[in-house]
Amino acid sequence: MSSLVEIETAIKQLPENEIRQLATWIQTYLDEAWDRQIEVDLKSGKLNNLIAKAEADIAANNVRDLDEVLNDT
Repeated sequence: MSSLVEIETAIKQLPENEIRQLATWIQTYLDEAWDRQIEVDLKSGKLNNLIAKAEADIAANNVRDLDEVLNDT
């Protein structure tokens, strides 16, 4: 296995289009890892308290429309 420094050096030698392809691949890899972790956390019950809080907020109408939240920034 190459060291991180070796990988960084190799990346710097790639053409820009290949660096962009690599960046896309890395982002996809990280996104899929995130999805797998969420699935594990859901199955283990780790997110149950957060889900219950969200459901309670929805039932109490203690929520805001996403567009409203985004426009506040």
